[in-house]
Amino acid sequence: MKVAYLGPRGSFSEEAATNYFLYENIEHCVCDSLLEVLEAVSEGQAEKGIVPIENSIEGTINVIADGLLQYKLHIEGDLIFPVSLHLLTVRGGDLDNIQEVWSILPALAQCRQYIKKIGVRSKQFDSTSLAAETLQLQQRQDVAAIASESAARVFDLKIAKRNIQDNLENHTRFIVVNNDNHIITDPHKTMLVVTPCDDYPGLLTNILNAFSSLSINLSWIESRPTKKKLGNYHFFLEAEAGISDPRIEKALAILHIYGHEVRVLGSYNTIKL
Repeated sequence: MKVAYLGPRGSFSEEAATNYFLYENIEHCVCDSLLEVLEAVSEGQAEKGIVPIENSIEGTINVIADGLLQYKLHIEGDLIFPVSLHLLTVRGGDLDNIQEVWSILPALAQCRQYIKKIGVRSKQFDSTSLAAETLQLQQRQDVAAIASESAARVFDLKIAKRNIQDNLENHTRFIVVNNDNHIITDPHKTMLVVTPCDDYPGLLTNILNAFSSLSINLSWIESRPTKKKLGNYHFFLEAEAGISDPRIEKALAILHIYGHEVRVLGSYNTIKL
């Protein structure tokens, strides 16, 4: 089975994939960007893909939410992954010489306070491990990369400062996607996208009431623009109930009665590390 994830080696996505598919024999499909992971699965280059969708510090990773709207993929599971971000330098590097830090945008955002404290510039890369790899290749003593301990080992870099994220209780949620709409046995969560039929006062309350009236807890709510008209949004909702739960069936029926378009993205269970 071929699994797509964001590379290069040493990325958090690689660690997440390794943990999620721990007991399976997988072939790696390493991608250069998060959207390329979704594209690889959508186009059949990989059977499954794993991408981050939410971080406990920075919230939703919008490029993935938008990608789920663009590609007709199915979510088969999610993984809550603890993330420790470290400042990496070349061997012989000195923290006092650092003028710039490199990393992917979410990681830079998760370390905003530390970057501000040391007073350096930041430069965005497509992944934490690509930043580490580039630093290793260029051997810049005035640059540090924000990446994982795994990246430090892979690219032979020094961990100059550990755990520089703004909150030590830092977790990222990854979702696993495929092209198969098969429902697993006894799922505990369902994710769906609601596209309202119109915009009117109390619209979101109207949508949420379809779940609260049935005592269904929503563990994640996110809005993304339809890109058609200012003020029009898609609403992502993650319900703590499986798709076969009669309450979910009733909630979907209510939304359809109101004329809203509903797309079920998947029904699945969570793995916590």
